[in-house]
Amino acid sequence: MFVGGLSWQTTADRLREFFDAFGEVKETMVMKDPSTKRSRGFGFVTFRDMASVDKVLSSGPHVIDSKTVDPKLAFPRKAQPKMVTRTKKIFVGGLSASTTVDEVKKYFGQFGPVSSLNIIIQISFHVTCFRQFQKHIS
Repeated sequence: MFVGGLSWQTTADRLREFFDAFGEVKETMVMKDPSTKRSRGFGFVTFRDMASVDKVLSSGPHVIDSKTVDPKLAFPRKAQPKMVTRTKKIFVGGLSASTTVDEVKKYFGQFGPVSSLNIIIQISFHVTCFRQFQKHIS
């Protein structure tokens, strides 16, 4: 999770202490300015279980070191192969031009309710061609 609005005095240990109340914390970090080594006012908390994140997001306000903080769901910039992220939105490519919204909803409906669906039809096509001549071109 991203945690914004931290006090300049809040440490990674203090973040862990606060968020342990919502579930087992795997890692905490407070981001610091590389030159001054002072807190930049935000940090990250990683829980062992996604249910802990849901508990944090559904409760609040959260006050750490006399400051109201703003926890939000965060996604890693470079997802590691073993890391699984939860999302409600997926990209589906390779649909034929004749595919209908109802067909897609019916297919994905077997995995759970579909809340919205957008099919974007690309009007222009980009075609690449390579031509080989019989003789070398001068």
